[in-house]
Amino acid sequence: MKKAMIAMSGGVDSSVAALLAIHQGYRAVGSTMRLLGDQNDHDISDAKSVCERLGIEHHVFDMRREFDGEVMRRFADTYLSGETPNPCIVCNKYIKFGGLLRRARDLNCDYIVTGHYASVRYDEGSGRWLLVKAADRFKDQTYFLYMLSQEQLVGTLFPVGELTKQEVRELAESNGFVTSRKHDSQDICFVSDGDYVGFLERYLGMKFPEGAFIDLNGNVIGKHRGAIRYTIGQRKGLGMGFNKPMYVCRKDMAANTVTLGDNEDLFSRRVVARGVNMIAVPRIDRPIRVAAKVRYTQREEWATLEQTGEDEITLEFDSPQRAVAPGQAAVCYDGDVVICGGRIIRGEN
Repeated sequence: MKKAMIAMSGGVDSSVAALLAIHQGYRAVGSTMRLLGDQNDHDISDAKSVCERLGIEHHVFDMRREFDGEVMRRFADTYLSGETPNPCIVCNKYIKFGGLLRRARDLNCDYIVTGHYASVRYDEGSGRWLLVKAADRFKDQTYFLYMLSQEQLVGTLFPVGELTKQEVRELAESNGFVTSRKHDSQDICFVSDGDYVGFLERYLGMKFPEGAFIDLNGNVIGKHRGAIRYTIGQRKGLGMGFNKPMYVCRKDMAANTVTLGDNEDLFSRRVVARGVNMIAVPRIDRPIRVAAKVRYTQREEWATLEQTGEDEITLEFDSPQRAVAPGQAAVCYDGDVVICGGRIIRGEN
């Protein structure tokens, strides 16, 4: 019997993932990561309760140092560089499918199981493991998982990927899990109040000074409250009024300037990404047509994908994309299958 370590966050999805893994014949052992001091004690308690109900072991792994170095530090450094980070993608790569997978191997587990809405399958033709969209399109999380390597995919199971969220909740309730009615987390786990600037000031021990709003020609048109506070595409909350709607187009952290422009100045037809992870293919030898998205909440748009370097891809979209933010991810699909993804470096007209 194959042994599977269940990554249990204390939420409903991972609880049902554990249940399904057992039903599928795996010898399961539960695990929860301690990431933030005592902040996730309640989640650890809920995960333990589910494991007790299922009759399986439950381990708690102290991964605070790894989480701080790989996720929180990268989050802060990305903001300091003027980019917009996506910490969930980084956490998946280095913590959930990096550090936790190593601990699973230490316990002689054949697989790691998570509650992500996605699927994995093997493609005989290419000999590669594929990352595939979930049955519930509204909950699909493949965008956050594009960094998974072939080694990680072959050792990962996503049991809830074939279910809808409603079906998951019904299974949790019918099995008496304390997590059955637990709400999904909407915030970054280490910025639970949504005040990322406050977090950065505390984490880095620094304040972010006021600076100049400038127009696209470099003319000073106002004063901002610290460049760190603004995101590409932002209109509201600029802290001052103008005689027309103005939008954040660029940030220069070194010069401490925020460039404002019109809505039409936000659009990019070409997107360049690096730190590329290839999943469906080892490389792209010629331009291909893909559906791609440059942020999780965006719908996919048609584009031509070309590999323009060993670690670089370029997307030429049929329609210009609004507010392309360096630091976010560009993820490319062929139908339900993730082809590849990368970290956005820039958008171009």
